[in-house]
Amino acid sequence: MSDSEVLFPVTEKQLNTGLRGIPVGTCRTSRVDPYEGVSYIGYPISEVAYRDPEDVAFLLLERRLPNSDEAAAFREELKARSGVDPRVLTFLKSLPKDGHPMSWLITGLNYMGMVSKTGDYVEDARNVIARAPELVAAIFRIREGWGDPIPPRPDLGLMENFVHMLGVPGGSTEQLTRLLRVFYVLHMDHGGGNLSTFTGKAVASGHADLYTSLGAAMAGLSGPLHGRANQDCLEFVKTVGSSDAADVERFVRNTLNSGGKIFGFGHAVLRAEDPRATVQYALGEQICGDDELFRTASVLREVAVRVLKEYPKISNPYPNVDAVSGSLLNASGLKDSNYYTVLFGLSRLSGIAAQIVDERTRFRGGKGVPIYRPKFIAEDQDPR
Repeated sequence: MSDSEVLFPVTEKQLNTGLRGIPVGTCRTSRVDPYEGVSYIGYPISEVAYRDPEDVAFLLLERRLPNSDEAAAFREELKARSGVDPRVLTFLKSLPKDGHPMSWLITGLNYMGMVSKTGDYVEDARNVIARAPELVAAIFRIREGWGDPIPPRPDLGLMENFVHMLGVPGGSTEQLTRLLRVFYVLHMDHGGGNLSTFTGKAVASGHADLYTSLGAAMAGLSGPLHGRANQDCLEFVKTVGSSDAADVERFVRNTLNSGGKIFGFGHAVLRAEDPRATVQYALGEQICGDDELFRTASVLREVAVRVLKEYPKISNPYPNVDAVSGSLLNASGLKDSNYYTVLFGLSRLSGIAAQIVDERTRFRGGKGVPIYRPKFIAEDQDPR
């Protein structure tokens, strides 16, 4: 039975469960298979993970990979669209430094919309993809006190330019670039039903502009049960305190016996190791194989799965995308985990924008998906 055939009445038991597993629409940019993981327009994530990020953004926007001429033209288009309005950068300097970086991103997107939106979903989506790296780099630099924002370089690719604009003090530009090129692609899209994507599309269904919709999507991403999970995973790896297999196993068993959680393992949909995690483990061996936290994360990959399989009620004992991403970012010079969800958001903006464009401009012969308005059942409110 295909996804399109899974149509059924909602039962009472499914009420108040966060719409989990209840079909509400179709997603044409990506698919999440329980055993094969995420794919973009039919391409398994492992096949596109090392492609140029611009090509994968084009894939989600146009639902096909570009040929060489189209790829070159799209790169030039993004460069022509780049350049955040200076008023946005000035505004960022007024934000409180103790505000979470995700709050800065949400606020920055909304301010960008005030001064830069065209009102055309297609145009604004391309502008966001081109300009979001500069916005995020400025958030890092201003909030951390690294200095003024660094202007973009038109001769660099999307993620190469982002690393240039970050200007991480004492960081390895080559290692960070290798990581973020892959990180960006892996996190671009993940079906239509995750909280951030669904929120962005729901807000856009009321004909809100793209920037407002993406700001709402990032608000959804900001919670600890969604995008901030990568922060918790890094802190968990640090807590393990050893990369020795016996020590790690003792830690895992003690954590489970005391009712604790093994962060970074399990997934609401997947029933096998997340292919995005598989790609990251392999990349980590290449760029930071000797890093102690990465070694701990790698040992957890083996030990935690083996121990978790002893618990019959655990449907997925395997690592997800967050299990190792924080360790890789930390090893590559980005030590403050408060920013990890912003990096997740930078990538996911592309996929959510592509889905919003699809729903608003292509569905129903161009009329777009109607405004989201799920039904809630009113309980008996008679006080007698």
